[in-house]
Amino acid sequence: MSRPRPGPALRLLLLLAALAVLCAFSIGIGTREVATGDILSGLSGRLETIGQAAVAVRVPRTVLGLLAGAALGLAGAVMQGVTRNPLADPGILGVNTGASLAVVVGIVWFGLASAEAHVWAAILGAAVASAFVYAVGSLGRGGATPLKLTLAGAATSIALSSIVVAVVLPRNDIAGGIRQWQVGGIGGATFDGIAGILPVLAAGFAVSLLSARKLNALALGEELAAGLGERVAAARAMAALGAILLCGATTAICGPIGFVGLVVPHLCRLLAGVDHRWLLPFSATAGAGLLLAADIVGRVVARPAEIDVGIVTALVGAPVFIWIVRRQKVRDL
Repeated sequence: MSRPRPGPALRLLLLLAALAVLCAFSIGIGTREVATGDILSGLSGRLETIGQAAVAVRVPRTVLGLLAGAALGLAGAVMQGVTRNPLADPGILGVNTGASLAVVVGIVWFGLASAEAHVWAAILGAAVASAFVYAVGSLGRGGATPLKLTLAGAATSIALSSIVVAVVLPRNDIAGGIRQWQVGGIGGATFDGIAGILPVLAAGFAVSLLSARKLNALALGEELAAGLGERVAAARAMAALGAILLCGATTAICGPIGFVGLVVPHLCRLLAGVDHRWLLPFSATAGAGLLLAADIVGRVVARPAEIDVGIVTALVGAPVFIWIVRRQKVRDL
């Protein structure tokens, strides 16, 4: 007789425990070898140890990895729920690229310099890109099918990336920094920078998690959701707002990091099922874990240099994307 599987609450606790272990590894492992005793001394505030320098870099980096990964994982789950598209992801649908373009245009043409200005520019760009992709993907018979949304998002992302290059190319003084930011990474994180995006992230987390019941209704189909008393347009707008806030704030500080929002929800459905009341917290937790794990791998495999986390997530996510496409066998029209 087989043993019953642990419930979702226990599985979430186990996932949180694994996340705590990854946090310890993130603080303890870097491109430079630092003894565990020095790390512990640095955490205790003894300024004379070499561990203090490592802690000053790794702790804010770990915190940013937690927040950014949770935001991207949660945003991916919300987008897949809003569009009923298993291929939805902030990177694939062009949301991250729209946020990137807005930040770049704000820096180059309008001289935006503050972190707060970058965040709001990114949110605006993410919102415009989301609306454009959904409008284009909705054209023709069948409405916004998964394949049409994916193709519209991919085409939009490529086009916006080209515009970013065109805007940055004449500005040699800032081109190097922007290109590095566009790769996507959490190196160089500071608590001041994190504090600048915390209010927006908090709002995005709250709105997204509160939309769980609405996403459950939308999963039944528009007609049935409306029959149950749900205002479909308002439900979609609320959930999409939460995802846009999360993507905009994360892109502003980390750059566009892809595939986290695609991989994580599919993994979490195996653990939590399709109920968004469980799926969304699972996706936030697993997203934080995936981004931290990718960052740790990037620090270890290229010592004494490091590979930005956006490259590592792409190496992991691209094969998963191909597998999902083949498994879903999506059809246009």
